[in-house]
Amino acid sequence: MTWQTLDLRTDPRGVVYLTLNTPDRRNVLSPQMIADLTAAAHNLGSDRSVRVVVLSGAGPVFCAGGDLDWMAAQIDADRPQRLSEARKLAQMLRVLNELPKPLVGRLHGGAFGGGVGLACVCDVAIAAQGTKFCFSETRLGIIPATIGPYVLARMGEGRARRVFMSARVFDAAEAETLGLVSDVVPDADLDTAVEAEVAPYLSCAPFAVGQAKALARALGPRIDEAVIEDSIRRLADAWEGPEALPGIRAFLQKRPPPWQ
Repeated sequence: MTWQTLDLRTDPRGVVYLTLNTPDRRNVLSPQMIADLTAAAHNLGSDRSVRVVVLSGAGPVFCAGGDLDWMAAQIDADRPQRLSEARKLAQMLRVLNELPKPLVGRLHGGAFGGGVGLACVCDVAIAAQGTKFCFSETRLGIIPATIGPYVLARMGEGRARRVFMSARVFDAAEAETLGLVSDVVPDADLDTAVEAEVAPYLSCAPFAVGQAKALARALGPRIDEAVIEDSIRRLADAWEGPEALPGIRAFLQKRPPPWQ
């Protein structure tokens, strides 16, 4: 299958390298990428030959977050359209989070907004030393709504509140202390560190791995239909709020927002 925004490569062991592949746009979560990631996750989840999935980004950054043009379009949309678009993003995160295969994140350069959400749906994420992180939504007048359940599940409320609302850029070392990533390594060692996470799964029973992952999710924080629908509603509400339009326009026009 051909993907417009992704590159998929499978090695002889059944390890799939799933790469966000719009480096000229810093791998932003465009509508097409959201659709491609959703479809790819469904396909990989049902493919019995797949043992492990490694998620990475092409070019200088892992993922720069949401597509601002897409966000701006939601401000002019009606409520049903806003809810529909937010639901597509939420369902992409959900299917990745529930992927019945180990999902290993390979992070470099930067993970912002929705890019941090992608890191949080990985079972383990490894970051290169220079990687920067930011929940950038509040700087734009919106909130990290649909990624929120996964961020809180990964980091816990107390640690998340240090960075979730301030749009403060933090480095990979702090991301490790916050529990966002499990290890930080020099750029040259990133692939070796990712391989060290991949290799043990190749000695495990694949179906049992998937069952164990489902058990971990069942025993962890509740992320069910009600929680996801609430996050969708909150994102639509933020798009409809008084700060989203001036915040997103200011960013696109490279000028300060009115509250700065």
